[in-house]
Parts: sequence; structure tokens; C-alpha cells
Amino acid sequence: MYVHLGNNVVISSKEIIAILNIEKPLPVDTRDIIEIARMERTLVNVSETGKEKALIICDDKVYLSPISSNTLLKRSFADYKEV
Repeated sequence: MYVHLGNNVVISSKEIIAILNIEKPLPVDTRDIIEIARMERTLVNVSETGKEKALIICDDKVYLSPISSNTLLKRSFADYKEV
């Protein structure tokens, strides 16, 4: 299953470790994650500056997405159905 993060960026749902909601003001821990990813050059911003709504932490990259964390969560579990 694949998840569309915005701006034609699609990743495998198997890569996703966490989907975090980004609200202003950002908690210190979230700012630290973004700054470390930026320094390690693993941060991918698929959003316009200031329009970020979610932080997606993956195996090898960290993404900033303009799509809400709730929507991304629903997309990542869309193929899983309750039995």
C-alpha cells in the first residue's frame, strides 16, 4: 500500500514509523526532530513553507506534508479492514 503525502510524493506505508500532527507552537521534541533531519539532509518538505500540517517519520527520511495527520493515517490504513 502506498500513501500520497502531497505534491506528487508517494511512499510505501511500510516505511512509516510515525505520523505526527504539527500545530503551532511546535513542541521542543518535534522541532528537534525536524532540525536533526535537516542537518542530516533527510528532511523532505513536500509542502509550501508555512502550510505544513503533518510530520511523517520514515525509515530513512522525514517528510513535512500539507495534508493533515488524520487524513494521512486514514490513507495508510485504507486497505486494512476489521474482521
